[in-house]
Amino acid sequence: MSTQKGKNQREDAPRPDDGIQEDEIVRQRKDKLERLLSEEGYNPYLVERWERTHPLSYVRERYSHLAQDEVDESLLIVTAGRVMTLRKHGKAIFANLADETDNLQLYFQFDVMGEEKYSFVKKWVDSGDWVGITGYPFRTQRGELTIRVLECRLLCKALRPLPEKWHGLKDTEVRYRRRYMDLIANPDVREVFRKRSRILSSIRKTLEDHGTIEVETPILSVLAGGANARPFTTYHNALGIEMYLRIATELYLKRLVVGMFGRVYEMGKNFRNEGLDAMHNPEFTCMEVYWPYADYEDMMALAEEIIRNAAEVVVGPDVPKVLTYQGVAIDFEKPFRRASMLDLVKEHTGVDISSMTDDGEARTLAAARGVELTGNESRFAVLNLLFETFVEDRLVQPTFVTGHPTEISPLAKRDPDNPDYTRRFELFVCGKEVANAFNELNDPIDQRKRFEDQLLKKEAGDEEAHAFDEDFINAIEMGLPPTGGMGIGVDRLVMFLTDSRSIRDVLFFPTMRPLTAQGSTEEPEEQ
Repeated sequence: MSTQKGKNQREDAPRPDDGIQEDEIVRQRKDKLERLLSEEGYNPYLVERWERTHPLSYVRERYSHLAQDEVDESLLIVTAGRVMTLRKHGKAIFANLADETDNLQLYFQFDVMGEEKYSFVKKWVDSGDWVGITGYPFRTQRGELTIRVLECRLLCKALRPLPEKWHGLKDTEVRYRRRYMDLIANPDVREVFRKRSRILSSIRKTLEDHGTIEVETPILSVLAGGANARPFTTYHNALGIEMYLRIATELYLKRLVVGMFGRVYEMGKNFRNEGLDAMHNPEFTCMEVYWPYADYEDMMALAEEIIRNAAEVVVGPDVPKVLTYQGVAIDFEKPFRRASMLDLVKEHTGVDISSMTDDGEARTLAAARGVELTGNESRFAVLNLLFETFVEDRLVQPTFVTGHPTEISPLAKRDPDNPDYTRRFELFVCGKEVANAFNELNDPIDQRKRFEDQLLKKEAGDEEAHAFDEDFINAIEMGLPPTGGMGIGVDRLVMFLTDSRSIRDVLFFPTMRPLTAQGSTEEPEEQ
């Protein structure tokens, strides 16, 4: 909808003070479309193809040298994009055109285009429409690189207006729920997702450079194993059974190692029936990798390599891999710190669990420090609670935490020198877990016992206890070689490498609560 403003006419996103509701603009644009069909016999939705030869970024790069009033007619530019603004001045129209690469000014001139072509643009093209353009680049007297349009073809009619203040949509509810509007309004958001794509490609390249094969395993299964988490359940009508969305890919990938497939990895979606906050979304992307004949030390080296290579595609080559996350410089360049859970808890709390043999003593010390307990925790469970309460948030720089208790690591190989603990690490960055790895447990007798222990916890009411997977035990009874395995939370890694505060900022379509009948929502406040 255009409004008269003196001699000039400007079509832009509606503002609250325009007094024009969006549904009224939609009605007016539908009326305009009907008139376009009846008066011109032109249906923009029937356009099937436009031969775009140059994106806008090419035009800017190639013709940045043009001086004021200089025109270059050596190459006819054929491009396309979305009209973001229109400014009409009698027999001249200025517009801002944007595509996925850049934005440029367009100049429509009556004397250049001729009456018929110019009048079509003036009458029928609105902000938000997609157009195909042919013309020559020039620089205006004000120094703006511009395309002088010879022809304009309407490729698609936008019935809804651009978001308010399309140059900076800020409402997070709208941004997450209508990501397409967010991407239109905020080029920096598009760049975050381009970086995400490059990061994923970098992860794949690093793994493939090490001879690791990408595979696919089931998302839907009769058991939800490989992690301690609450699964989503569904029902298979034809089979008449309850099934689960996967919570991890681990057990299937290790079956492939048993099957002599060698080094394997999978990058894909996992699903956990948990709450939503700045670090958690029920549907998330994880990468898991398994190397036969390797151990968790190899996985540490691989984790550093993967993350440094991913950081490089963000900051560029030949520069230190130091990025800022929420105002804090994170150094991915230097070797990551390595420390045991026992030592870190002692460092931050003064409690030395390693010197204790009595569970009650450990619980007493933890309770004195304000840790909530049920009264049945072992000293190993207390160790983990102390770590989660007093240590995690302080691990800002990349830190490998090693030596997890066997009790909380049902799939990890025991430390032969101290069987109460495992050959395992978690990588923490900015106080959050990014990776988890261990020497894979390949003793089927030990594995059965640990599954049984988890089953007892599940029967006692622990909804996140690990499922008992008889077929997996059958698989490792066939022989699983010494294997190092690792999982990386891809979304969190992308967050830290792109300075994104919330996981929702790096997911195109994060999980959202349904809108109420009144059009509002009760989204939980992110922590």
